[in-house]
Amino acid sequence: MSALSHPLERVTCIRGDITREEVDVIVNAANESLMGGGGVDGAIHRAAGPGLVDECVSRFPEGCPTGEARLTAGHRLSALHVLHTVGPKWRGGAEGEAQSLAACYANCIAIAEREGLHSMSFPAISCGVYGYPHREAASVAFEALSSALERAPGVQTVRMVLFSEDLLEVFHLALDAAKQRGT
Repeated sequence: MSALSHPLERVTCIRGDITREEVDVIVNAANESLMGGGGVDGAIHRAAGPGLVDECVSRFPEGCPTGEARLTAGHRLSALHVLHTVGPKWRGGAEGEAQSLAACYANCIAIAEREGLHSMSFPAISCGVYGYPHREAASVAFEALSSALERAPGVQTVRMVLFSEDLLEVFHLALDAAKQRGT
């Protein structure tokens, strides 16, 4: 596979505020209730306004299980849509955390492809209060994105929007390593 055809060539890492992303869809590292919370989830809900909670409550009263994703409008965000996905809580790594985290990325890409969304921004899912070790989370993210993007030619731009320089460095290194491995 040539470097230009590698699916991860569509992925970049930046430091920034995901609520300011001007893309088709931003991904929310949500909790199962989809009602907002702390970290990225709270920031997205605050920026989107009360219409986001109203839509989540009316369309998804059962919430969202870990590893799955739900699509809503972006409301007051610059992004047209929000994909809410629930990452796993870190419990030491032997309870299926990697599979659940990979499912978050894969399900978001699949929904974006199905809905004709071409540009999207992800946070570092599960790397905040859910305690997922950053290096491991980045490795899982890029392996999952590589595989999912192979099946999603319509998703042209994927940005990992990271909130700190340390996290940005970890994700940059993991992305470079994944590209070199051809994952």
